[in-house]
Amino acid sequence: MRLSRYFLPVLKETPSEAQIVSHRLMLRAGMIKQASAGIYSWLPLGYKVLKNIENIVHEEQQRAGHIPMLMPTLQSADLWRESGRYDAYGPEMLRITDRHGRDMLYGPTNEEMITDIFKGAVGSYKDLPLTLYHIQWKFRDEIRPRFGVMRGREFLMKDGYNFDLTKEDALHAYNRHLVTYLRTYERLGLQAIPMRADSGPIGGDDTHEFLVLAETGESEVFYDSEITDLTFGERDIDYDNVEQCAAVMEEFTARYARTDETHDEAEFEKIPEARRRSARGIEVGQIFYFGTKYSEALGAMVDDGKGNKVPVHMGSHGIGVSRLLGAIIEASHDDKGIIWPEGVTPFHAGIVNLRQGDSATDAACETLYAALTNLGLEPLYDDRDERAGGKFATMDLIGLPWRITVGPRGLKNGMVELTSRRSGESEEVSPEAAVARIAEIYGKSA
Repeated sequence: MRLSRYFLPVLKETPSEAQIVSHRLMLRAGMIKQASAGIYSWLPLGYKVLKNIENIVHEEQQRAGHIPMLMPTLQSADLWRESGRYDAYGPEMLRITDRHGRDMLYGPTNEEMITDIFKGAVGSYKDLPLTLYHIQWKFRDEIRPRFGVMRGREFLMKDGYNFDLTKEDALHAYNRHLVTYLRTYERLGLQAIPMRADSGPIGGDDTHEFLVLAETGESEVFYDSEITDLTFGERDIDYDNVEQCAAVMEEFTARYARTDETHDEAEFEKIPEARRRSARGIEVGQIFYFGTKYSEALGAMVDDGKGNKVPVHMGSHGIGVSRLLGAIIEASHDDKGIIWPEGVTPFHAGIVNLRQGDSATDAACETLYAALTNLGLEPLYDDRDERAGGKFATMDLIGLPWRITVGPRGLKNGMVELTSRRSGESEEVSPEAAVARIAEIYGKSA
């Protein structure tokens, strides 16, 4: 993409309403624009990152055998009355009456709807286990929406639902989801710690939240510092292997890690004092096992193979896709702007032409642009007739991991400058070497 043809309305000044880093930088980098309180338009740069995050979530869910679908945003209130949650959910739910006087709601979650879909199509244990999920816009009418996409009213969420014959099968699904989430977060460049949590209005006894440590986190968290040394890495997991998934669950949840809602001071004090930590955390996902709560209420029964009709065991599993974008910025930025991890960056590299209109620099930039594009990479070429300082400031603000700077002085020696946004280190290399290096980073063949 050529910046002269792109829509990137960057701001030099920080809007007064932005209180935290991610909100400030998303507004300044032209990623979002507020439509009303807690509701945002996603502008091209923000939308590209949002889709990259969404794609990673899809890939990891489908790697585990989970099946994508899409449910509507508006739901019938009757289903929620059957489960008992319509009146219990609270004012966060946006309730609507259609032109025929029917009560509707803008879904904050989909346990009732997915259970109704399941019971109309599945009647035998032979069709189990089954996990369905979707990525869909949700609405929760926060009383004080703030912090940009971190606590908005409209947000993009992945919510998945498992259906199993027994509790043991459903707990394997719970463990399997924990594994998929650990892999997802690491691909996004995040360390998200699973913490014992409160189930809230969804219900159930078993639930873990995944929290990214950040000063701006909405939750106080308490944990054993050893947990921050754990990484999932590139290990090969058979998602049908009960023992393997259970072992990962044990590895990542055996040490103390809890939100303030479930914190147990007596248990916390059993940890050696040097390892006790308290901090703030940003919730980026949660997994639940809630048994037969919804299947019994809504009549989702299957034949168990022994002549009995039994309610299925269920769980639900959510990732805040749009919230993740804010969490990544909170965890990866400096005083110049965003620093995108390679896995989610909107463009793989930036090309800065220091002398637009000069035949040599123009030609070199065009060659670099074509070479990267031909490798299946997407560069952002700043071909504007602007001062070098302004071009560098824009690149630093939007946070592309790599920048290739092309100027007349370097080209006389056949060199360009390759700069890492994260480290700030630069080196002079040939244009061909710069392309080869970026190709190697992104797993492309130069």
